[in-house]
Amino acid sequence: MIDDDDFDAPGKPAPTFQPIPMAEAEDAVRTLLRWAGDDPEREGLLDTPGRVARAYREYFKGYEEDPGRHLARTFGEVGGYDEIVLLRDIPFQSHCEHHMAPIIGKAHIAYLPRDRVVGISKLARVLHGFARRLQVQERLTAEVADCIQHHLDPVGVAVVIEATHACMSARGVMTPGVVMTTSRMMGVFRDEDSSRREVLALMGKG
Repeated sequence: MIDDDDFDAPGKPAPTFQPIPMAEAEDAVRTLLRWAGDDPEREGLLDTPGRVARAYREYFKGYEEDPGRHLARTFGEVGGYDEIVLLRDIPFQSHCEHHMAPIIGKAHIAYLPRDRVVGISKLARVLHGFARRLQVQERLTAEVADCIQHHLDPVGVAVVIEATHACMSARGVMTPGVVMTTSRMMGVFRDEDSSRREVLALMGKG
């Protein structure tokens, strides 16, 4: 059992650091604008540093929350339901930690409840909580699955994420349209071939 005070428990907030004043963030953007070859003092760029700083605060607000808290409230009155619960095609946006370029995709999240279920919107909130941090897709997939397993203790968890990466489509190899797929299977979805096939078929991947 992972102690609730263990910082590494799935769903715990990412490490926090000393807040940076807004003015410092804006100065950093001005430096990047000059480095790119433009003049941050020209009319069209005067307000850009503030806009960028505010946008980054929004992009990365996942650092300010514990995604696991969305799974705290569960429901036991489900009429004896004991089959797969699946949320398909959940759109999300994240940013690659290597180039801070956008990752845009969709996730399919399923679990087989043991005796309690959670509101379906909470699965999307868990995804967004982790996605709104600097990420790699493999870790994002694992974090979402591990968080659900840790907080709900279901019979099984399955997470499949499909996404495009601007660090590949807009720079470097310059190959747009490529979709990366990652998955994390836990419990019966990992141990039983029939259960894995069933959940993948429900996701449209069978």
